[in-house]
Amino acid sequence: MRSLIVGLLFWALPGVAQTVKNVFVDSLGDKPGASELREQVTSELKKSQKFHVAATPGQADLVLDGTGEVWVKSHYSLNPRNRSVNSDAQAVYTGYLSVELKDKKGETVWSYLATPHSSGSGDISRSLARLVVRKMSGEIADPPSAAVTGAVHMTTLNGAGATFPYPVYEKWFEAFHKIYPEIEIHYDPVGSEAGISRLTEGAADFAGSDAMIGKDEYYAGGKPKFLRFPTILGAVVPVYNLPDMPLELRFTPEVLAGIYLGKIRKWNDPRIRAANRDAMLTDREITVIHRSDGSGTSYVWTDYLSKVSADWKRAAGVNSAPKWPAGTGAEGNEGVAKLVRETPGSIGYVEYIYAITNRMTYGSVRNSAGRFISPDLESILAAARGSSSRIAEDLQTSITNAPGADAYPVAAFSWFVVPAQVADADKKRALKQFLQWMLGAGEHQAAALGYVSIAPEVLLREQQMLDRY
Repeated sequence: MRSLIVGLLFWALPGVAQTVKNVFVDSLGDKPGASELREQVTSELKKSQKFHVAATPGQADLVLDGTGEVWVKSHYSLNPRNRSVNSDAQAVYTGYLSVELKDKKGETVWSYLATPHSSGSGDISRSLARLVVRKMSGEIADPPSAAVTGAVHMTTLNGAGATFPYPVYEKWFEAFHKIYPEIEIHYDPVGSEAGISRLTEGAADFAGSDAMIGKDEYYAGGKPKFLRFPTILGAVVPVYNLPDMPLELRFTPEVLAGIYLGKIRKWNDPRIRAANRDAMLTDREITVIHRSDGSGTSYVWTDYLSKVSADWKRAAGVNSAPKWPAGTGAEGNEGVAKLVRETPGSIGYVEYIYAITNRMTYGSVRNSAGRFISPDLESILAAARGSSSRIAEDLQTSITNAPGADAYPVAAFSWFVVPAQVADADKKRALKQFLQWMLGAGEHQAAALGYVSIAPEVLLREQQMLDRY
């Protein structure tokens, strides 16, 4: 089974036209529905006026590869008096298509993660394929080449921290090692809090963090102890386990805060019903799942809840390891996802890609403009755009509950944190070489895993900081 392959989503990219004569559509994995997805993508490319489908990779200018899956989410009875699954029931489908487009040098020029705007009984495969080809037609551009810092001796870097960006970090380290085999990078996804602790104690060479840290913790004698490099933007999504619920639930800020405060305890609570009048909500207890470890994902979740609920702010506030008013803890995004999948009636929060790849049901959230928005690359990007004026000089800012009609409200940056001073010359060169690669080729490997790449103006500021490193 092919792993997810990652690539580039350009920030606010205008229509960059590039005529591509030949595209070869490679395997899209072996998961259910993958063959049909490949056929649909091939069909849509043939209809396009910008692409021709090549018979072999050798005849192609670009190769489209990746993975996809389509599955039955639930069933919906066509007879409103009969809610059970029977001969009248209609299957409700959902899925995803994750693709990467590479040139003849094997360099990524574009990639994307397509998810359906809504689940339904229609042709999900065709909808996903059309979305991918439409995006390809308007967003392909040549990737900028990344500067490098010269040869490095055999060096091992050890990092630890956030689970929120772990899927793309894992891909980055593998891809970087193939290009620079003399550098090995190991990363332990133990959560942002533990990662920062290891870094400050000298037990890690770098850390991944989703939490914004006060300047007192990062400065000593007026000089920075650490440097923070924004890496990607992603989203935290509310996932839930309600068997035979075909409709995507809508969550208001008040409902999410009320559930996690332990004040909303039943799925048919009037406050949930008010936003989901067509849903079949029963008198089922809500089992609340949260992170048990110090987590940047929890930081993002509580940062959002603190902005939208004065009660939550008073009770728990913004914290990577809050004192939870209600619920059961699980370790890591994987632990929360697993526990929610195993517990009917439960609700939790995980990073966007964990919800997709674990076939989890996630809901839309009402944003600051009053619209219910589902997470996808466009709505995460809209949150970043709405918050662009708030990017601080130290390259950290919160973009939860961002303004904008199309903004998904629980979106966030993630950062690499490195020591400002590194005594080991080889490790410093290796860190710098990886960061150079990350800001160039690596930044192009985010979209197919559900992350948005950093804005060009921010990348420029990061490059300037790296030049002084």
